[in-house]
Amino acid sequence: MNTLIAKTTGAVSAEDVRFVGDKLVIKLSDWRELSVPYKKIPWLKWLAKATPKQRADWSLEPGGYAIYWEQLDDGVEICHLLGVESLN
Repeated sequence: MNTLIAKTTGAVSAEDVRFVGDKLVIKLSDWRELSVPYKKIPWLKWLAKATPKQRADWSLEPGGYAIYWEQLDDGVEICHLLGVESLN
């Protein structure tokens, strides 16, 4: 599976981000949407603890390879999210 992730993430980038309930939903450049249950993933605890206002204040890194929350001084790379895609 790591090979598949490595091959697909090089050409895939984030284009938009939104929160729907307890899910972080990311629109990808290949027309897919990635839905991640951020409150259930231990390494996204910082995002689960954030206020809705803080979560809404995100930006895409150049090329869309990552999402960054300046107020929280943290972010996540798309390749890492694709690695947990099966958890949603």
